[in-house]
Amino acid sequence: MPASRMRFLAIIGLLVVAVGCGGKATTAERVATYGEAVQARLSPTFAAQGVAYPPPSLTLIGLKAEKRLEVWAPDATGQPRLLKAYPILAASGGIGPKLREGDGQVPEGLYAIESLNPNSRFHLSLRIDYPNADDRRRAQTDGRTQLGGDIMIHGSNASIGCLAMGDPAAEELFVLAALTGPRNIQVILSPVDFRKEASVQIPAGQPAWVAERHAQIKAELRKFR
Repeated sequence: MPASRMRFLAIIGLLVVAVGCGGKATTAERVATYGEAVQARLSPTFAAQGVAYPPPSLTLIGLKAEKRLEVWAPDATGQPRLLKAYPILAASGGIGPKLREGDGQVPEGLYAIESLNPNSRFHLSLRIDYPNADDRRRAQTDGRTQLGGDIMIHGSNASIGCLAMGDPAAEELFVLAALTGPRNIQVILSPVDFRKEASVQIPAGQPAWVAERHAQIKAELRKFR
């Protein structure tokens, strides 16, 4: 049996040990349901790129203008490899970070995956840790409150402030996130693909720090070419 297959089954076994009782499905149960099909679809690409399945870490790059979500993971030498690019089927708002509850904006910045929801109203979802410490610090400086939250990468094809990926893509992302471990996942949410665009026109009325935030995103994106 290939080592990657043995590792996959071992992780599934550890997750199943954690399955609890109750009426709702657990993350382990969702992985047991979708895991083998997801592995069958993704393993050839992982193997071609020299990336272990499941990978030791993941970077998810959400490009708002391009409506694309890229999945990157390191190969055996630590070099980031592009594994898949999904179309974002729905995401509200436009250029500029999320500033307050109800503004309909997808955040912009460097984030983590806070948790996984195996019982999402939108099939399956990955919860982004907006607002993070930098968002809260900026808000305090600006005098803003009610920053909003519940920003997800989820299934279905409708969304307000989240990234709707469709159910098959959500299954792949959910299984990958569960097997990799949320703590090992970085999320970059960018207004445009700064690897191709030198700058972006910031809408009027945005806080002065938005340009600095974009510069941070641009610097991080340079690692993923």
